[in-house]
Amino acid sequence: MKLAEFNTAEPAAAQATLRPCIDVTRWVEAVAGARPFASRDGLLAFAADAAKPFTPAEVEAAMAHHPRIGERPTTAGTEASMSRSEQAGVDPADIEAAEALARGNREYEGKFGRVFLIRAAGRTAPEILQALNQRLANSPEEEDTIVAQQLREIAVLRLEGLISE
Repeated sequence: MKLAEFNTAEPAAAQATLRPCIDVTRWVEAVAGARPFASRDGLLAFAADAAKPFTPAEVEAAMAHHPRIGERPTTAGTEASMSRSEQAGVDPADIEAAEALARGNREYEGKFGRVFLIRAAGRTAPEILQALNQRLANSPEEEDTIVAQQLREIAVLRLEGLISE
C-alpha cells in the first residue's frame, strides 16, 4: 500500500492494514490515529516509538500469533504469509537444524512458558539457534525485555514491507 493510501484510508481500514504487523490494539490505534504521515520514514519512526514499551499483557497477546521458529504457519492471511517469509532462512529440509530448533524450543518453553521469539528475517538457522541457546541462560526478567524488543523489531519490519512511499 502506498503511504498516501494509508494516510487517507478509513480508520478501520488503516487499522486492518496494521494489525498483521502486531496484534496490539493500543499500537494499532496509536499508529492509525497519528495519520497523516509526511513520509514513510516518519511513519516507521512513529511506529517504533509507539511500541515502547509493550506491556506484559500486550506481549502475551502478540505472542499468541507467533509460530515456533522452524514451524511454518499453515493458515492463510497476511500475518501467516509474513511469518513464512521471515523464517525463510530456516530450511525445513535441514533435519539437523530442525531437530536442534525443536529441542531448543521445548527447553525454552519449559523455562519461560512461551514460544521462543526472535526477529527471524535476515537470520540463518545457525544464527537463530545460537541466539536461542544464549537466551536460555537469561532470567525471566531479561527475557521479557528481549521479547518485547523483538516484537517491536518485527512490527516495524512488517510495516516497512507493507507501506511504500
